[in-house]
Amino acid sequence: MASLFLTLAVITTGLYAGFMLTFLVAIMPGLAALPDAGFTAAMRRFNEKVPGPVFLVLFLGVIALPAVVAFTEYGEDGWPLVAAALVCAVVSHLVTIAGNIPLNQALADSEGGDDSAARTAFEARWNALHRVRTALSLAAFVLLAAVDV
Repeated sequence: MASLFLTLAVITTGLYAGFMLTFLVAIMPGLAALPDAGFTAAMRRFNEKVPGPVFLVLFLGVIALPAVVAFTEYGEDGWPLVAAALVCAVVSHLVTIAGNIPLNQALADSEGGDDSAARTAFEARWNALHRVRTALSLAAFVLLAAVDV
């Protein structure tokens, strides 16, 4: 049973890290080429769709599943790696909650206003925070994947 939870933790964390990396290396660079109105409209629609059921399972799973692993047999020998992965995941979530979500909300609230000003207030800050949470998510994945099975 312990190996099942470790496997699920690695898969969930890997999927979440992959989602973050896809935004970092493909979606955001693609959106950067759009004019202000296109960029802000696209980001608003992404921000409406992303917190759906699949994303929420991943978002919660990257914390819950490693926490379960910490209390299994892998938590004994693999404790430092599991604990470090949990710290990375929690800090990534804190960045999301304290940084990215408020920016998303401000962008949503600016709809119908000056798209150029909205983009200026949003894009660079959101991308900087997203780089941090992507790195943390990737680190959590690598740390969990390194737990000796």
